[in-house]
Amino acid sequence: MSVGRAVYRKVLADGLVVASARPWHAAALEELQRIVFPTLADEERFKARHYLRHLDLFPEGQLVVLDGDRVVAATATIRLDFDFAHVTHTFADIIQGGWLTSHEPGGAWLYGADLGVHPDYRRRGLAQALYAARQELVWRLGLQGQVTAGMLSGYGAVRDRMTAQQYYEDLCAGRLTDPTLSMQRSVGFEFRGLLKDYLNDPVCDNYSVLIVLEAATPVRGAVRPIAHSIKLCGARHGCLVKIH
Repeated sequence: MSVGRAVYRKVLADGLVVASARPWHAAALEELQRIVFPTLADEERFKARHYLRHLDLFPEGQLVVLDGDRVVAATATIRLDFDFAHVTHTFADIIQGGWLTSHEPGGAWLYGADLGVHPDYRRRGLAQALYAARQELVWRLGLQGQVTAGMLSGYGAVRDRMTAQQYYEDLCAGRLTDPTLSMQRSVGFEFRGLLKDYLNDPVCDNYSVLIVLEAATPVRGAVRPIAHSIKLCGARHGCLVKIH
């Protein structure tokens, strides 16, 4: 594994590779969006031109999972100063027409704009691997943690039987599971509030949940960086050298 500015590479146990996104991945990333989010409003899907711009804005935050040359999963992130006293916001507020110009280069939080895994590669731990890579980025940049909005993806199927608030309360209490949010909770995310009309997708009846993964939380698969090591550069001189 190597981690640097816009350079990340980790080989997973099954040979798939988590890596920094590159310009030549843009077309494949656009196609992955169509496959992973088929019911999301088209104006809220990232296109190839957007992905190219994301690499200019915040290259460290754009990650893919590769099977050879094939892009099979990905995540796009930005930095924000997030006010948890005023959590109401929308996906449109974040993506700014797809360009992610809400990005704040000095922001204290890593905001996950999206994360998607190709259906053929689900249940292989790729979402977990991407969250782990994001947590490593949090640690390396000294951020406060990850924040994002998880789709209430099981709610659309039951919205005629219960309100979104009831669904959310049952989810928090462990009385039901959600295909997206229960997985995110298993990663270590905490639920912080229900977001109405967050995005335009009938699968979740436009609802999402604000979720937070603080920097202090360990994440399976994430390796904390060694800030520095210390070695003697000569006992006779008694000097110490920090190696960064």
